[in-house]
Amino acid sequence: MIIEAWAKHRSWFYSAGIAVVITVWLLSGALGGDDAAIEAADSVVATSPAPRSKVRVRTQSAEEVVRTIVVNGETAPARIVQISAETDGRVTSIGAERGSNVERGGLLVRLDERDRKARLAQAQATVKQREVEYQGRLKLQSESYVSEAQLQEAVAQLEAARAELRRAELDLEYMAVRAPFDGALQSRVVEVGDFLKVGDPIATFVDNRKIVVAADVSEFDARFVEVGETAEARLATGELVRGKIRYVAPVANATTRTFAVELEVDNADGALRAGGTAELLVPAETVHAHRVSPSLLTLDDAGNVGLKIINEQGEVEFIVADIALSSSNGVWLAGLPETATIITVGQGFVNSGTTVDAVAESDVETSLAIKAGNGDN
Repeated sequence: MIIEAWAKHRSWFYSAGIAVVITVWLLSGALGGDDAAIEAADSVVATSPAPRSKVRVRTQSAEEVVRTIVVNGETAPARIVQISAETDGRVTSIGAERGSNVERGGLLVRLDERDRKARLAQAQATVKQREVEYQGRLKLQSESYVSEAQLQEAVAQLEAARAELRRAELDLEYMAVRAPFDGALQSRVVEVGDFLKVGDPIATFVDNRKIVVAADVSEFDARFVEVGETAEARLATGELVRGKIRYVAPVANATTRTFAVELEVDNADGALRAGGTAELLVPAETVHAHRVSPSLLTLDDAGNVGLKIINEQGEVEFIVADIALSSSNGVWLAGLPETATIITVGQGFVNSGTTVDAVAESDVETSLAIKAGNGDN
């Protein structure tokens, strides 16, 4: 019976088996195809290059400029003197108040002169008496009544009297304390009624008709600074003043290894104030530099100020800024290639060593960028 049933329905079993095999084969092929497709897609993604950043650049050539030494300093009077009493006496009047301008010879303080005037009168009388004695002996000596030794004694007494008179005159002059030069009274430590002895401090007097900008320059820059050359200083107010170098220290500071430098500036009208901060600007050597807008300067990971350019390999490169000159027209940077491709837009979004797509800016954009960076309207 079983054999008869198999024989009767075997065609149906064959058909079902073939259908099952085909179904399994199709399913396995579909699944395997999906894995292959995924692997192929991953391979395409892995091998496709990442999109490169775009930056705007400007290619320019270096200019020949004079590098300027810029160091911080401070303003000071050209001269400061401490005025002290040159004789004893009591203060009777004040000739100038603190902060006032005084011409040379102007009265600052006067001491009581009565005693000195009496001494002067006595010295004058003594001189007259010695002159009479000398003339008398001279007449007697011509008649051989007085020896040569007695005549020379009279001469010596007369000279001594004259010396005492000069001392009394000078002592009287010391009673009036006067300005040693044109300047200003910085401070005064005496008042009417004070009794002074020789050497007691009276006042501090400054020469404010000239201002000195004092600063320290490095060992490297000191060789470019010479006495008598013209230099400039930028004051805290932004004002630019010009003068001449009056002093360069012959020996460096033992601690800082810097050299003291002083720039003297005319201040006849007294408009400039001493004691403020200032920048000393001294022309140094001629260098080749690029003029750029200050807005293009950026920082590297170490905190150095510099500029990003595209080098010959087409990669971004950070160059530490060596500012040769700074003015209202921009800053001049030395140390760049003679012809440099400078990143003007997008420098904050690219790193050194990366390759970027550089888009050149037009001449109009260059002009506008420089003006915008300098704050021009």
